[in-house]
Amino acid sequence: MNQGEEYPNWLELPPEMTSSILNRLGVIEKLESAQKVCRSWRRICKEPLTWSKIDMRNVGHMGGSSHELEKICRHAVDRSQGGSSKLRNLKLAMCYLIENEGLIEVIAKLPLLEVLEVSYCSLSGEPLESIVPSSCPNQMTLGNNCDDVALAIAESMPGFTRLQLFGNRLTNFGLNAILDRCPNLEYLDVRQCINADIVGDMERRCYERIKVLRRPNDPVDDYPSGVSDVDEMSEEYYGNYSAASDYSDTGEDLGF
Repeated sequence: MNQGEEYPNWLELPPEMTSSILNRLGVIEKLESAQKVCRSWRRICKEPLTWSKIDMRNVGHMGGSSHELEKICRHAVDRSQGGSSKLRNLKLAMCYLIENEGLIEVIAKLPLLEVLEVSYCSLSGEPLESIVPSSCPNQMTLGNNCDDVALAIAESMPGFTRLQLFGNRLTNFGLNAILDRCPNLEYLDVRQCINADIVGDMERRCYERIKVLRRPNDPVDDYPSGVSDVDEMSEEYYGNYSAASDYSDTGEDLGF
């Protein structure tokens, strides 16, 4: 910017443009920073549409306890004011405390769910097999890291087009079953599935059937859920998430 030119006043942007900017931020950025800028930004941060996407990837490394992160997530969902029931895309990665019963309960409440990705979570397939197909009639895109679950859903839902089995125990037997049962499959991600040996006939079959194939040893740099090691940050970043904090709608309104 040349000398003498004025910087734009971000507080004078049209509301729709401000909303577009804030919607690009993650949960922590909205609660920790954006809503503290001014009254108008805080008002936008309280609107349900601002929470149509709740992104909590790569926040666990910041030093907060799982209890604190759960409180943040619950508060974000509360601000959606019922929008969670219209969820179309659910991605869970490295959520080690999630149990089958909890996932079943959530899926049963999401009739519009289209995309489900569960990576690096400890789940068994049997309890999920009966609930997922009946609860997600519109589901055409699936990612899961439990081999039993993936095979069960592939058998019940042959129409889906996208399957992610990132870090799965999948073998060539399971891979062949998926290829047999899912004629519409276009995208298959089996990165870090070290038991899958995609060579020879298997390699040829995959490339004949699949438009986009991510092989077991392919790079994971673009994996969206952040599986790389990261440095820990201080717990002071989180502050105190009490009922009267800036993360609670019952707390004081910034003192303006």
